[in-house]
Amino acid sequence: MVTETVSKRLLIIDDEENMRHMLCALLRKFDYFIDTASDGYEGLKLFEKEPYDFVLCDIKMSGMDGMDFLRSVGKEKLSGATVIMMSAYGSIDMAIGAMKLGAYDYISKPFKSDEVYLALKKAEEREGLKKENLRLKKRIKKIKGNYSFGGMVGQSSPMQELYKIAGKAADYNTTVLITGESGTGKELVARGIHSHGERENKPIVSVNCGGIPDSLMESELFGYKKGAFTGADHNKKGLFEEADKGTIFLDEIGELPLSLQVKLLRVLQEKKIRPVGDSKEHEIDVRVIAATAKNLEDEVKKGRFREDLFYRINVLRIRIPPLRDCIEDIPVLSRHFIDLSNIKYDQQIRGVSKEALSLLLKYHWPGNVRELENIIERAVVLAEQDILEVDDFQSKWMKGYNDDRIENRIKGYSLKKARIIMEKGMITKALKATEGNRTRAARILEISHPSLLSKIKAYNILL
Repeated sequence: MVTETVSKRLLIIDDEENMRHMLCALLRKFDYFIDTASDGYEGLKLFEKEPYDFVLCDIKMSGMDGMDFLRSVGKEKLSGATVIMMSAYGSIDMAIGAMKLGAYDYISKPFKSDEVYLALKKAEEREGLKKENLRLKKRIKKIKGNYSFGGMVGQSSPMQELYKIAGKAADYNTTVLITGESGTGKELVARGIHSHGERENKPIVSVNCGGIPDSLMESELFGYKKGAFTGADHNKKGLFEEADKGTIFLDEIGELPLSLQVKLLRVLQEKKIRPVGDSKEHEIDVRVIAATAKNLEDEVKKGRFREDLFYRINVLRIRIPPLRDCIEDIPVLSRHFIDLSNIKYDQQIRGVSKEALSLLLKYHWPGNVRELENIIERAVVLAEQDILEVDDFQSKWMKGYNDDRIENRIKGYSLKKARIIMEKGMITKALKATEGNRTRAARILEISHPSLLSKIKAYNILL
C-alpha cells in the first residue's frame, strides 16, 4: 500500500475556480502533488504530458466536459490513474456511464471536505492492493518460469527430470501414463502436457474413474441414446465425445472395472465410441492421458487390470516423485503457496522463519504437495505476524508427528540394538509391501529365504 509520506500526483479538473482552490487547500496537506485544469481540454493536455496517480474531474463543464475527457483519454491510458468524477447534476445512469468509460468512483456536489479525502483514500488503498497483487503474480510467474511445468513448482533434480519428460510428451500425440502417490500433482502434469501441446486451445476433460459408480461409468464415458434405459429421455454426449479434438484425463484408471477396461481398450485401438443404446459407432479424435496411484504391474498379476490395456496406455510413463524425495523443493513451494494464499486471503505474509522451515523439512509429508499447500494456507490464515513461525504449524498433524529417524528411537549408543531395530523395521516393511509373500520379501531385502524365516522368528514378527 502507498504510504502518506510519498507524494501522489493528483489532477483536479473543474471549471469553477473556487472549487479548484478549495480542493487544493484541502488535499495538499495530505501530501498530494496537485495540478489543476479549468476544463477537459486543458486537463487532457496535462494528462498527456505526464502520468497522474489520481484525477478529480467535474462532469458538467463548458468546452470539453468530464465524459468527453474520459472518452478522449481512453481506458488504456486511464489504466494507470484512478479517476473520481464529481457533479451537482448526477444520476445513477451518469455514474454508470462514467465507470464504463474508466472512472473508479463518483461523488455528488455539494460534498463535505472529508468526503473527497475519504474517496481518494479508498481509491489509494485499492491501488495499493492492485500493485501488491501484481507484484505477487509477477513473483509467481517468475518462480514458474524458472522451476515449473504447467502448475507444478520445483527445482530439485527429480522434478527437473519430470519437466523434461513431460515437455517432450507434450510435443507428441502419444498416450501417457502418469504414476505417483496421492497428492503429488498428477492432474497438474496432465494439464501441463495438454496446455504445452498442439491441442492447447481444445478442451481437456477430467474423469475420476474411482468417483463414478460402476453402473453409470459406461454412459458417462461414451454417452447414451434416448430410450437406452429407464430415465434416458434425451440423447447425451459422453465425456469422450466432449473431449473430441482435445484431451481426456482418466484419473485413477486403476479403479476402472474390468468390464469397462475391455471397452476402453477398443476405443483406444479403433478411435471410435458407441453410446449406450446406439447401433452405430462414432469416430473421435481424443488424446488420452491416464494416471494412477496404484502399481498397475501388480494389478495385472492379480488379475484386476487387463494386461493388454496396460500395455496400450503405458506408451510413455511419467513418474512423479513424492515430496519426501524432493525435500529441497519445500522452501520454494512454501514461498509459492504463501504468495497464492496472500492473494486469496488479502494477507501480507513475507515468508517462513528458519525454525518453522526446519520443522517442515523434517516432516515426512504422506499427503505430498497437496498436504503442504493446505498446511501453508492454514498457517497464512491463522498467522498473527508477517512471518510464519513454528506455532502457526502446531496443528493436529504436526503434534502427532514423531521424528522416525533410528537414532531418535534408540536409547543409548548400542549398535547391536540399533541393528535389531532397523532389521525388524525393514523386514516388517517388506512383508507389508509383498502382502506377506516371504519369498518376494526375501528377494527385495536381498537376503536368503531361510535367513528371512530365521529373523522373523527371532524378532517375533507377526503380520
